Amino acid sequence: MGNVTVIGAQWGDEGKGKIVDWLASRADMVVRFQGGHNAGHTLVIGDNVYKLSLLPSGIVRGTPSVIGNGVVLDPWALKAEVEKLQGQGVTVSPEQLWIAETCPLILPIHRDLDALREDASGAGKIGTTRRGIGPAYEDKVGRRAIRVCDLAHLGDLDPLLDRLCAHHDHLRAGFGHEVIDRERLKNDLAEIADFVLPFARPVWRDLDEARRKGRRVLFEGAQGVLLDVDHGTYPFVTSSNTVAGQIGAGSGTGPGAAGFVLGIVKAYTTRVGSGPFPTELEDADGQRLGERGHEFGTVTGRQRRCGWFDAVLVRQSAAVSGITGIALTKIDVLDGFDTVKICTGYRIGDTVYDYLPPNAADQAAVEPVYEEMEGWSDSTAGARSWAELPAQAIKYVRRIEELIRCPVALVSTSPQRDDTILVSDPFAS
Repeated sequence: MGNVTVIGAQWGDEGKGKIVDWLASRADMVVRFQGGHNAGHTLVIGDNVYKLSLLPSGIVRGTPSVIGNGVVLDPWALKAEVEKLQGQGVTVSPEQLWIAETCPLILPIHRDLDALREDASGAGKIGTTRRGIGPAYEDKVGRRAIRVCDLAHLGDLDPLLDRLCAHHDHLRAGFGHEVIDRERLKNDLAEIADFVLPFARPVWRDLDEARRKGRRVLFEGAQGVLLDVDHGTYPFVTSSNTVAGQIGAGSGTGPGAAGFVLGIVKAYTTRVGSGPFPTELEDADGQRLGERGHEFGTVTGRQRRCGWFDAVLVRQSAAVSGITGIALTKIDVLDGFDTVKICTGYRIGDTVYDYLPPNAADQAAVEPVYEEMEGWSDSTAGARSWAELPAQAIKYVRRIEELIRCPVALVSTSPQRDDTILVSDPFAS
């Protein structure tokens, strides 16, 4: 029995929460390896709905859950999320939750800078969540981050603050903002330290022990491959690597730990915020997809842009992330469409592309080339076997497999955990 890595293969919001929850019940450990509390995973278990941003999805099941060093951690957001879950009856203690000692912290000054930049960018807005994710990653790479381990040594913080303030005070002044209140920041960190430190530990050692004992580890990605800082629709991307290859660096394991790479793929396409979206629909079909799919961001509450399935982008995601198989979600949203379309290429003038060009101007200029298929009128909602799917829905799934050059491992037919068609078991592969 091997490990499983779950990543989004579109622009995020593909339904990873349900799939990770389904897999977490069979895993020995769940690990987040990148991103921050800009992620949003919704878990529906019976009559209960759990909305997670920072905590690994295994926490709801009581599976040991790890926040790896590749995550940027807002300690105040962590505290709020833990308290909310505890209010829903979920146990969150140092026995269930482990945080890498080397996680960089998201500080209030990072949130300030995120908002100041977005407000000043005008038409050049990236569409960030304004939660300080990008500025925190910048400070990590710039070697001026305050990390979880530093909370245990607050008396030695001044040299770190000197580097941090030297950078941020100049930026803040450029926006007409006051300099950092160092004493207030130190007091804020002192107040939150007692909450965070009991969870802190050398998680790389725990993962090494799990490997030696043959434990099953589930690596949980945030956002999606198309938001990867290297492989996504730059500059409209997140600030971390979201591909499966990040698990080694972001958790402290070797690159061979990924195991079965499961790409989560929605049966149509959505995107939140700015950036190119070749198959976007700004008509009645797009509105219908949004309404039926309840397409609002878990974290931001923003309405998602909706469009037809883009096989070109998913094929690209599968290639750059080494996806072994996909979990196709929300196929029930397409019930009742007379016809459904799949994007098979892009056209710019007389040139047809089988991939999305990297330049932003070219991305904005592409026109989708569509293949049209007959839809289905019977419901797929709640189906748990191929026999319960309409024939045209099965044809749609099989055509997606052909176009993205990757097999379907799971089909999700509702937000409920058990409404899943298992084609091949990732943990048994």
